[in-house]
Amino acid sequence: MRVVFKWTARVLLLLVLAGAAVGIWKREQITRLMAVNSLFSEDKIVHNFSRMNNAFLNRPVSRGDGPVSPLPLGPTASLPPEVAEWISARDVTSLLALKNGRIVHESYYLGTTRMDRRISWSMAKSFLSALFGVIVSEGKIASLDDQVTTYAPLLKGSAYDGATIRNILQMTSGVTFDEEYLDYNSDINRMGRVLALGGTMDGFAAGLNERDAAPGVRWKYVSIDTHILAMVLRGATGRDLADLLSERIIAPLGLEAEPYYLTDGKGVAFALGGLNLTTRDYARFGLMIEQMGQWQGQQLVPEDWLRASTEASAPTLPGKIGYAYQWWIPKGAPDGQFIARGIYGQYIFIDQNTDVVIVVTAADRNFRDPGVHDANIAMLRAINDAL
Repeated sequence: MRVVFKWTARVLLLLVLAGAAVGIWKREQITRLMAVNSLFSEDKIVHNFSRMNNAFLNRPVSRGDGPVSPLPLGPTASLPPEVAEWISARDVTSLLALKNGRIVHESYYLGTTRMDRRISWSMAKSFLSALFGVIVSEGKIASLDDQVTTYAPLLKGSAYDGATIRNILQMTSGVTFDEEYLDYNSDINRMGRVLALGGTMDGFAAGLNERDAAPGVRWKYVSIDTHILAMVLRGATGRDLADLLSERIIAPLGLEAEPYYLTDGKGVAFALGGLNLTTRDYARFGLMIEQMGQWQGQQLVPEDWLRASTEASAPTLPGKIGYAYQWWIPKGAPDGQFIARGIYGQYIFIDQNTDVVIVVTAADRNFRDPGVHDANIAMLRAINDAL
């Protein structure tokens, strides 16, 4: 009887411990889901955008052990007087401008600081594009006209079956995907809940099975396309994305703070919008791109790749904003002027004609209002002209 009691007690203890473990796991999931649901609330958005590692699973992107690369100070620029009103209206949290590789303006707002690692949102797509060019140059991807399923076989039978890498780079996959951020049931928000609850981004992408158009026919901005590019990179190299980005881009740049990626439940990087860097480190990346991949005597990203990546080639509507390989080309932009762009007002503005890089981070809850993006570009051009 004593033996039976002993084993019964052990079983009960194991059940209690298992229940507690499940409770903790569920509590973590619920905490993350609650954080996601309040991520953009008016009273929390600025704080949240500097502390995304409190709301999501994440992993570091090693900066390596090299020295911090210098960003020397230049003469302080006089900005147009209307910039102050724009900063307030658009809930700008940081503004940094480089001219000839020197900082000529740097300011922080709404309680943010120089060392805040701010969420990139879709500016992360342009980081991935740079990494993609490096891997292509190394011969690990034979052709941009290869099918994505060649490198990511999990996508066979999905809406991505039949699409080429070039289709995905240019956002012409044809995949049905609702990018409405303000609709709780949209695909982009369903994806966010998958991320928050520790699901798998690969599984989410492979589960998309509807198309609006055949691949390559029509341009439509689809954020999940960038995750497909990350799947291709991982399949082509057999490497983790964060490690690849660290090795080829981040460590050579000599950043001042270690970046991090948001991840899914398998530790897979949220490649389409999950990078977090300081404003100065976004500027270092932007300066390297502005210099056509050159950084301190080293060619980090092939020049021909960057040229192709930043010259409008996707079939966007005539007279509208242009798109290439995960970079935007504003309406009316001269050759050499292009941007990385993220929701809620994130920008890396690059003009190779004037040797200017401008970084903006923001928490603009009205970023989707008509005319806001065009007005932002007009302001960035005004700052560019004033430098």
